[in-house]
Amino acid sequence: MQKRWHRLGAALFAGLSALGLHLNAPAETWPAKPVTLVVPYSAGGPTDVVARLLAVPMGQSLGQTVIVENTVGAGGTLAPARIVRSKPDGYTILIHHMGMATAPALYKKLPYDPLKDFEYIGQVLDVPMTLLSRKDFPPNTLPELLDYLKQHQEKVSMAHAGTGAVSQLCSLLFMHQVGVKLTTVPYKGAGPAMNDLMGGQVDLLCDQTTQTVPVIQDGKRVKVFGVTTPKRLSTLPDVPTLDEQGLKGFDVKVWHGMYAPKGTPPEVIAKLNQALLAALKDETVKKRIAELSSDLATPDKATPASLKQQLATEVQRWGKVMREAHVEQQ
Repeated sequence: MQKRWHRLGAALFAGLSALGLHLNAPAETWPAKPVTLVVPYSAGGPTDVVARLLAVPMGQSLGQTVIVENTVGAGGTLAPARIVRSKPDGYTILIHHMGMATAPALYKKLPYDPLKDFEYIGQVLDVPMTLLSRKDFPPNTLPELLDYLKQHQEKVSMAHAGTGAVSQLCSLLFMHQVGVKLTTVPYKGAGPAMNDLMGGQVDLLCDQTTQTVPVIQDGKRVKVFGVTTPKRLSTLPDVPTLDEQGLKGFDVKVWHGMYAPKGTPPEVIAKLNQALLAALKDETVKKRIAELSSDLATPDKATPASLKQQLATEVQRWGKVMREAHVEQQ
């Protein structure tokens, strides 16, 4: 009888141990399958370029493939909405630019709260912007442009990549600071907007250096009036900033961050953050990002806490800009 109880106890202990190992397995073996990195904008656009560049080294660090998936629509809000509905297991994550911070000011009924409905993985990079025009646009310098706009603003068109896109936000800030109201022309992505600018169908465009630097360096298809950050760019050393040409305090850079659904386990967030840090150190990534005149996040910025603080600060900043520019919510 005693031997029977001993055998039963041993079997029960083994079963509980196995159950314990099973319960702990997800944290210990994650990731056990590919991770999907969701991009809110179209393939070939600036954010997509960054996502695909990071996906390879992140996948190498995780030991699983990182699949880039474009979830496009509703001004970049469909992708975050998808993330908040996803299972919080770390297998579906988001890369987004500062549109995460501007969405609350742009939309009356946003299907998520950027400050409450996500876990934060870390900041990724900052991308400057440039102010461009079609090649045959009459002004040649920023002072000439400002004079021209004040005299002909009702006839000037300014393209952007759609509601909520950073090109629209840059346009709003530019028009607000200059004191003009131009005809804005929305497109379904930065690529089509750039194509029409080069084709002469629209007059102006403010867009990220990930897309504009090669076109500017070509020197044949657009004019450039300035860089939107306080310092000149090493890839465009002869292009002055808007600030140094008289638009004091004009500073727009497109910061990107990575997010996961709320409730994703801390140990999974830690592994995703480690993979992001590894990707930011990758030599291929560093070289390509430098060519695009962008700045990778430093290790102190590429943290969950830093991204959380950045997002909170930018929500307040852009909310104020939108109110002062009298932008109506959609």
